[in-house]
Amino acid sequence: MTEPDRRSFLKAAIAGAGVALALGSRAFGRSPPEAIVATGLSDNLVQLAGAGGNVVVLTGPDGIVMVDGGLEERSGDLLKVIGKLPGGRHVHTLFNTHWHWDHTGSNERLGKDKARIIAHENTRLWLGADFYVDWQDRHYKPRPRAAWPTETIYTSGKLTAGNEEIVYGYLPRAHTDGDLYVFFPRPNVLVAGGLLAAGNYPILDYCTGGWIGGMTDASKALLDLTNADTRIVPGVGPVQTRADLQAQYDMLSTLKDRLIGLLKKGMGTDDVIANPPTQEFNAKWGDPKLFLANAYRGLWAHVRELGGIV
Repeated sequence: MTEPDRRSFLKAAIAGAGVALALGSRAFGRSPPEAIVATGLSDNLVQLAGAGGNVVVLTGPDGIVMVDGGLEERSGDLLKVIGKLPGGRHVHTLFNTHWHWDHTGSNERLGKDKARIIAHENTRLWLGADFYVDWQDRHYKPRPRAAWPTETIYTSGKLTAGNEEIVYGYLPRAHTDGDLYVFFPRPNVLVAGGLLAAGNYPILDYCTGGWIGGMTDASKALLDLTNADTRIVPGVGPVQTRADLQAQYDMLSTLKDRLIGLLKKGMGTDDVIANPPTQEFNAKWGDPKLFLANAYRGLWAHVRELGGIV
């Protein structure tokens, strides 16, 4: 099959999958959930939005590779849509870009089906832990063992699915302490997970190891991995460009220095939120309150390396 033929086949499969989901919702007389919207990224790569965090699917003759899995309550609908794609009845590999439940909701279903689930070791630990996240005011209970990653890494790796090379790597203490990127070199598509925000300030989950310094370093590492033609799939929202990633890096670099300076002056979190040092960035990134609160609290875990604070 030629590349134009593969693209046409994939477009037809995407359209059919969406229709199947909508009809299934109406048939039971209930309001349909948010539509799962598919966007073709290449002849064999699809982005799915509407099931939680963004999901990216690689289709192939040997089955499906998924990057992230949306929310648990949407995983059934998500996998129905994927099942209509070429090879979609067999998901053999799932990447978790981090532990957050809006990205790991298909783990249990696919784990029971013996899929290979790849993540950083810290992601596995959080999915099996009992802990409280204060910025969400939410208590997390351990996920079932079937939802835990089956293969964990500490650095980077490569694999081949069909004829497609997949490169993945760990960027420490950024959005969380277990963030992976997943890069598809041939179509030049990078799945950044929570390492790139679209339309809002990034989430710095300091309760599970994220902080502004690590997020700044991660943004720089992703810039080094990409070029002007790379399409970047963020954790939530539309596909971004390298220019968007550059804008995030510039914003984080500037605000990291400003916040460290305010911390050294003895300013508290409430003071920073009341007088936000973000004015020139708010038009692009929105309300800075949560970002500033998390960034400032996250700095306290790094005061010794920053120096001059305590």
